[in-house]
Amino acid sequence: MGSSRDYPDFDSFVVARQQALLRAAYLMVGDAGLAEDLVQEALVKTYAAWPRVRTRGNPEAYVRRAITTTALSWFRRKRWYGERPTGVVPEQQLGDHAGRVTDGAWLAARLDELPPRQRIAVVLRFYEDLTEAQTAEVMGCAVGTVKSQVSAALTKLRVSTLPDLSDHLDPAVTR
Repeated sequence: MGSSRDYPDFDSFVVARQQALLRAAYLMVGDAGLAEDLVQEALVKTYAAWPRVRTRGNPEAYVRRAITTTALSWFRRKRWYGERPTGVVPEQQLGDHAGRVTDGAWLAARLDELPPRQRIAVVLRFYEDLTEAQTAEVMGCAVGTVKSQVSAALTKLRVSTLPDLSDHLDPAVTR
């Protein structure tokens, strides 16, 4: 028996977009379990507002905004600073698919070193491929703020990755 608030189109939206939302959330928070919690909380907020969200025509933008604001709120409360289990041994060099997984973990570790707003701006701009204006809308800030956050993040990433970069480059390319 369904309740008076059953929304089949919400269910369809979640099934279609959940994995993409989880990937973006993971890049924002750097932990799979926390990413699942983040997406779940954002989807609960979206469900509560679904009739309004659906009529505006862009539910994914609403969910992205909910994920972003919730992540920033969690960062402010320092909900997850502490130890995190990892299955990747940093010293190990692997090739092929395993090497790409290691490189992904390496990149995630570099992103994890960024302050929360810079990290989220980079994820939205380059992973989610949003424009500066769309990123500003999702983050609830000015376009200039997005530009400065991304610029500072890229500068920090360049500086923090220079010592490690030689470990991840193909020797044939560096000669």
